[in-house]
Amino acid sequence: MNTARTRAAILASSLLLAVALPAAETLAAPRATPTPQPKATATKAPAPTKTPAPKKTTAAPKPTGAVQNENMATLDSRLTAVTQAKTINYYPSNAGWSAMWTGFDAAKIDADMAKAAALGADNVRVIVFPQSFGYPAPKADYTERLRKFVSIADGHGMTVKLTLFDWWNGYSDAAGSAAWAKAVLAPYRDDPRVLSVELKNEFQSTDPAAVSWVRRLIPAVRQAVPAMPLTLSVDAQSGATGLARIRSLLGEKALDYYDYHFYGTSERALAEIRRAQVAVGSDPIVIGETGLSTAVSSEGEQAAFLARVFEAARVAGVKSVAPWTLYDFANGAIPSNSQVSKVAAQYKFGLHRADGTAKAGAAVVRTAWAGGELADSILDFGFESSSSPWRPYLSEAGVGSRSNDEAHSGDWSVRFSGTKRTASGVPSVRTSPIVPVSGGQKWHAEAWARGVNVTGTNEIALSWFDINDRWLGQHSSRAVAKGTSGWTRLTVDAVAPAGATSVQLHLKSGDNRGTVWYDDVVLSLS
Repeated sequence: MNTARTRAAILASSLLLAVALPAAETLAAPRATPTPQPKATATKAPAPTKTPAPKKTTAAPKPTGAVQNENMATLDSRLTAVTQAKTINYYPSNAGWSAMWTGFDAAKIDADMAKAAALGADNVRVIVFPQSFGYPAPKADYTERLRKFVSIADGHGMTVKLTLFDWWNGYSDAAGSAAWAKAVLAPYRDDPRVLSVELKNEFQSTDPAAVSWVRRLIPAVRQAVPAMPLTLSVDAQSGATGLARIRSLLGEKALDYYDYHFYGTSERALAEIRRAQVAVGSDPIVIGETGLSTAVSSEGEQAAFLARVFEAARVAGVKSVAPWTLYDFANGAIPSNSQVSKVAAQYKFGLHRADGTAKAGAAVVRTAWAGGELADSILDFGFESSSSPWRPYLSEAGVGSRSNDEAHSGDWSVRFSGTKRTASGVPSVRTSPIVPVSGGQKWHAEAWARGVNVTGTNEIALSWFDINDRWLGQHSSRAVAKGTSGWTRLTVDAVAPAGATSVQLHLKSGDNRGTVWYDDVVLSLS
């Protein structure tokens, strides 16, 4: 990589390691989008903020509206739970968005809540749609479905977060909106099984009508459910800027906490989370949605993405991170009247496939929620996984292939043969650590390499970037020997430059008429 390269050029070439082939498998073709694809904002289901609900001591769930006085929720107790919750975003795999309620299936929901609880979730976020529940007055059969859902979640030791007014632009009817919200929320006024209310999913603070509407909605809801923490979320594009705008427009005390949806580059998650924290001042923040679609990335890359976000949140002191979502969606599961139904990536954000089997990301979330260490094995440093988080760079000049014809240990390595170069540099495969990067840290990288008839540039390198994806430079190892050589250890030791928020380790091969293999990688703080 040369000094003219920008971060944009690197991201534009972002690809995935291909699924294993019998002998040598090429890396996947480039993605259409350079960064993990954010979820559609117009009609997609919102993400919850995660909050651990204290384990209930009563033997059986209490009916809605019949919570005993000594167990009544307070604003403080709920807010504490919200900011610590292990929240999962949820729709059934066969009934996404409003279809969850129009085709309500209590038996399936019960089985799904058992799966979420086994993963470690203690809270579940669901969306309540005025269009399906009935507006301006909610229909009795739908409020009963919500009561049943809260009871099912409670039966598995899980509290509930509610999001209202998704798929909504009826901002001219603030009075009707307030009446509807009061009717939905009234049964849970003091019920500790319901932790919080997100008034609008991915609120657009640049819309004056939306701002006027929510300014009237907040005091009405506060009067009806004064002990219920209130929040708004922002989409991935609005990010910290959107959070700051909401706080400025509504006032510092209008909301009890802020809900940040993170779908950015996981390598710099810590820097982005800290930006969001600055935007809301001293107010609490949760990550109410985060994830990566396996329709555009490998399951291995989804696992690495989640690991980086959880670790960044831990370092930033954000205790509630809510993956989007428990399941992939089956074909036809998303209502056709939603824009989301037409976006292939929306079907594959789940920790589990639509058939219920777990992806690698499920184990990451289970470990993070249990307070365990997220091991480097997630990054597949030995290339033994058929669904790897490694991504190719400049694949038009050469493709790294997962190969079992040579290995330093185990059965697999990455092989380059007959590579070229472009004006931007030489091709490589790359990954980033789980641990967040900051300037001044000392990093160590190594890989074992061997070559046959090697020519050109074959080395490993650490490339540094700032929060705005600006390339800050690189540190390279010595090159693989020309000609034919046995397995040799290549190393890089470097200090992260000032302003660095991410690093990529590249295994490079360019202008190589022969073949080079890389295996047994190490990337760690030294």
